[in-house]
This record gives sequence, structure tokens and C-alpha cells, in this order.
Amino acid sequence: MAVDLSRLKILIVDDNSYMLTILRTLLHGFGIKNIFESRDPAEAFDTVRADVIDIIITDYQMDILDGLDFVRLVRTGDDSPNPMVPIIMISAYSERSRVQKARDAGVTEFCCKPVTARDVFAKLTSVINAPRPFIRNKSYFGPDRRRAGAEQAMYRGPGRRASDAAEATAADEAGEGVADKDGANAA
Repeated sequence: MAVDLSRLKILIVDDNSYMLTILRTLLHGFGIKNIFESRDPAEAFDTVRADVIDIIITDYQMDILDGLDFVRLVRTGDDSPNPMVPIIMISAYSERSRVQKARDAGVTEFCCKPVTARDVFAKLTSVINAPRPFIRNKSYFGPDRRRAGAEQAMYRGPGRRASDAAEATAADEAGEGVADKDGANAA
């Protein structure tokens, strides 16, 4: 089934003009016509405030204001008009710690460089077709950071964390039972 992305407004933020060209070419190939570009995250934030942007694609590492700072500004800035806009971060640095920092800043999806058309298209369709709920607490605002695997999705016990599911499974296997949603112990 063909997906019509032509009406999307996408902002690309990257201080590398070569990467801007690559991303613009890919997006045009997907049929996207409304593409905004910025080499400066502060200027990009002005674009976010001036126009309705549907999706932001930003680089992780940039001079002065990096991608994480830009994401935090969009998510928590007092003058941010759309803190729930989907944000796809791209980076050549895909160490676990960097991906976690991006996630904790409020990034919706993370894409490793060198990017491929398939990867970018998958991230775009993911934020459109499977939007995650947003969470707000004292230290975080952004899309739900949990990605439920098959074992977590099937878990029906009292806790939501993977460690809770593992403990409940171990208790169940030991014959201790687990409280179900009504509070009764399951056999």
C-alpha cells in the first residue's frame, strides 16, 4: 500500500550541508514537498515557532547548540508551540550511552548514519503510524521511552518494569502465584 507523505512539513537540522542535501533528496524521493532546512539549531527553533512542523529530523552533534539541547528546547521550552512533535535524531555515533541520552532528552526515534532510504522511511512511518503516548514527570517530558517486547506485552502482573515481570515469572514458576488485576492470586 502506497503512503502519501506529500502534505508533511519536515524540518531538517544539521550543520553539515552535505547531510542536508542527502536528507532533502531522500525526503523528496518519498514525495515530501514541504522541507525546511537549518544548519543552526537556534534558527531551527525559530522555524518551529513560526510554522507548523509535522516532524523534525535533527543531527546529534552540532556546534554551539547540539541536537540534545535542541530537542530539550523543543520539548520543554516555554515558547515551544508543539512540544509533542515527533523528533527523529540521526547520528554517526550510535553507542548505547548516546542513544540513551537521546531517548532521555525526548527523541522519538534514533537513526544511525550512514542513513539509508529504507531506514529513514521506516522511522518516518513509525512516528506516523505508531505514535507513542507522551509522559510528563519531574525530570522528563517526551514519548514513552519503554518499548514493550513480546514477553513484556504478555505480562499481566502488578509491575510494569522488566525486572518486575522477571520476578513475577520466577515466583509463578516457584508456585508462589502472582496477584492478577483484581488482586486475587493466580495459580
